[in-house]
Amino acid sequence: MGRNLVETLMGAIVLVVAGYFMVFAYTTTNVRSVRGYEVFAKFERVDGVATGTDVKVSGIKVGTLVEQKLDAESFLAVLKLSIDNSIKLPDDTVAQISSEGLLGANFVSLVPGGSDKMIAPGGEIKYTQAPVNLVQMLGKFIFNAADSQPKDGAAPK
Repeated sequence: MGRNLVETLMGAIVLVVAGYFMVFAYTTTNVRSVRGYEVFAKFERVDGVATGTDVKVSGIKVGTLVEQKLDAESFLAVLKLSIDNSIKLPDDTVAQISSEGLLGANFVSLVPGGSDKMIAPGGEIKYTQAPVNLVQMLGKFIFNAADSQPKDGAAPK
């Protein structure tokens, strides 16, 4: 009987410590979505981003991607971004999809411009840059390198 009580107490302690760790991790990281004003951006491609993706300025999280859809007329991807109310973006801001490294997750990076006019809530970021497709670049590099190899002892082109 005493052994069952000890096992139950140890299990409870483990659960409390795990719960404390989860609360600590949630409050110290930026996994929460940012609530603020919404702006839109149209991209040719939005590879690697989804609802909940971070929006960053100079590497600091200032917003969250809240919705993505396809514009039926232009066939561009339309992203709805929620930006912290304390951040005001100039109307010449550039939105680009960047990566946190070679194998890192993608995020939306905003590069503010120098304009005195700000993007109003519900406005659009006019300047966008689609993500770089590393697989396509690698394929082009490999096939270009193969084409430049000499055939049957001939001089390279």
